[in-house]
Amino acid sequence: MNIIKFLDDLSDKQLFETKGSRRDSFNQMKNVGKNMALASIPFALAATSKKTSAATMSMSSAMFQASPTDILNFALTLEYLERDFYQMGMDTSGLIPAADRDVFGQILKHEVSHVDFLATALGDAAIEKPEFDFSGGPGGLSLDTFGNYQIFLALSQGFEDTGVRAYKGQAGALIDNDVLLEYALQIHSVEARHASQVRRMRGEKGWITFNDNTLPDAFSGIYAGEQNTVQGGVNLSGMFEDFGGDAAVTEAFDEPLTMEEVNAIASVFIVS
Repeated sequence: MNIIKFLDDLSDKQLFETKGSRRDSFNQMKNVGKNMALASIPFALAATSKKTSAATMSMSSAMFQASPTDILNFALTLEYLERDFYQMGMDTSGLIPAADRDVFGQILKHEVSHVDFLATALGDAAIEKPEFDFSGGPGGLSLDTFGNYQIFLALSQGFEDTGVRAYKGQAGALIDNDVLLEYALQIHSVEARHASQVRRMRGEKGWITFNDNTLPDAFSGIYAGEQNTVQGGVNLSGMFEDFGGDAAVTEAFDEPLTMEEVNAIASVFIVS
């Protein structure tokens, strides 16, 4: 499969470049069709869940914590972060090898479109773009993000993997809004595809096993709770020994994160 063509098919230039009101924007989304992926909702390092059960409850609790506007601004913040991250990476001479530039260039194009779309959809309710520090300085880190390609890749994986969990955690808040929920699920699937691609570029599997990872210790919070084997109140541990065992069970499910958990870690990269 040509990954560049695949990623390109996930965007629709006309949809994202058309100007209009919030209502017009959502009408355009609805008319594009169910196979259109509107956006990805990537974010940074997720805070460690206090308990695995807290993560698994986050989708249902989200409906009491956030409005659709809150969630769209949450998404916009994440899109700002990734757009700036990938733009700075692409603009840094010699950082990204020639063989990988097309992939990251395509992902960047998506992020630019996503920011433009969400800002238009929110109108006057859209938040201003934060100032980011991708060295992690605000969080006490000193990452050579744009001087070391392996660190850039690791941070990209961190953003993408966490994005899958971060947006999943807000699905419950959209349960009464069919249009937004439909596109939230499309967004979630695109984010998962980005995450899988970046993980494979790092020589890893395209999915998460238990809470294991090859990132530095500072990134461990991204995978906290992913070792969970209880789904829908059913403990699946030990039930599939002939099909990969508990490792396969944890690979089959991503755990949600609450908005509070994700926002708590934003200070690692947000200056103001």
